[in-house]
Amino acid sequence: MNVLHRIEHWGDTHHPVWMDALRIMLGVILLLKGVSFIGDTDYLMRLVGGVRFQLFPVVLVHYVAFAHLVGGLLIAMGALTRFAILIQLPILIGAVFFVNISRGFSALNSELWLSVLVLMLMIIFLIIGSGRFSVDTYMREHER
Repeated sequence: MNVLHRIEHWGDTHHPVWMDALRIMLGVILLLKGVSFIGDTDYLMRLVGGVRFQLFPVVLVHYVAFAHLVGGLLIAMGALTRFAILIQLPILIGAVFFVNISRGFSALNSELWLSVLVLMLMIIFLIIGSGRFSVDTYMREHER
């Protein structure tokens, strides 16, 4: 077994039930963030630095909103959790290190702290997987 299979096996066998509730909350937070981005695309366009209709900012805005909506739903259900997290990681790394850190490390910068918390939770769930109460586990147990 290679290293990735060993990490996946360890994560599947060492997964407490309360982590499933945490995974569901993480998915709901990402889903709601995607809904808020769709509701205020002007804010998201200002975040990525594009106020004109250039191709890169428009594609980036749509990628972020779509990844948060679909990825949040997949993470909450526990379906393709590791894949959904891999799709979300570049967004959260950009949010932590490029967007929110420019406002400083003050206690009032709640977006930075939420982004850091979500990034840490996503790294944890990338390692340990989706858990017992998930679509992944259901599909693995009921192959037919």
